[in-house]
Amino acid sequence: MANEQGPDPIRSPALGTLASQGVAHGYFTRRGGVSGGIYAGLNIGLGSSDERESVVENRRRVAETMGVAAQNLATLYQIHSAEAVTIRTPPTGELPRADALVTDVPGIALGVTTADCGPVLFADARARVIGAAHAGWKGALGGILEATIEAMERAGAHRSDIVAVLGPSISQSNYEVGPEFVERFRLADDANDRYFAPSRTPGHAMFDLNRYTVDRLAAAGVQASMLERCTYGEEELFYSYRRATHHNAPDYGRQISAIALEDR
Repeated sequence: MANEQGPDPIRSPALGTLASQGVAHGYFTRRGGVSGGIYAGLNIGLGSSDERESVVENRRRVAETMGVAAQNLATLYQIHSAEAVTIRTPPTGELPRADALVTDVPGIALGVTTADCGPVLFADARARVIGAAHAGWKGALGGILEATIEAMERAGAHRSDIVAVLGPSISQSNYEVGPEFVERFRLADDANDRYFAPSRTPGHAMFDLNRYTVDRLAAAGVQASMLERCTYGEEELFYSYRRATHHNAPDYGRQISAIALEDR
């Protein structure tokens, strides 16, 4: 999987319609990177134990694909929070501890890294404001999606004009959770029961993080959709924390999803 021609990210039809308005995006897969071993492919995880030179080269390839300088690929130190950061220059030095990025500045690619959690890319092409959020169960439940939308509004976006697309993440058929997890969601809202299906393990359930995320986005008043691609099931394309755990792997890679405004 290493040393292929280059990254070939998945595109969203909904966001793809905004390309003519200067919005570039991509949900990157493992393909097109230089990492080897358990990280084989386009691992961009600075927090992984992969060779740093490989990660830096992989990130350079992502930036090049997005049409920005390598130093203009902005990412975060993700902490499963509801913190959204608005930037006008790429972070340098220690990365912000947050789970979403927003900007109205062309030439900066906003990136979120995932390995089962949901990457959500946002764009208001008319106002020229974009966002990217890392939405695992904790962030989605805690309000990271709404925080991203509110930060975009403060930057000039209009909620009804925002297109938000959930990229590849773990599917319900591969996401078994325990009773305490189910109870946490039920306590937050009785209606959340609809996101759980019976598991073959007594007392456990299968959680639909994808539908939960898209429903939260739709309830917030944006144009919401998802790609319906499973990080756990499609091993050739995606890294997966849960799959690595089930295989007793010592570590795992991360893929990136990114969005940028082009100069007009």
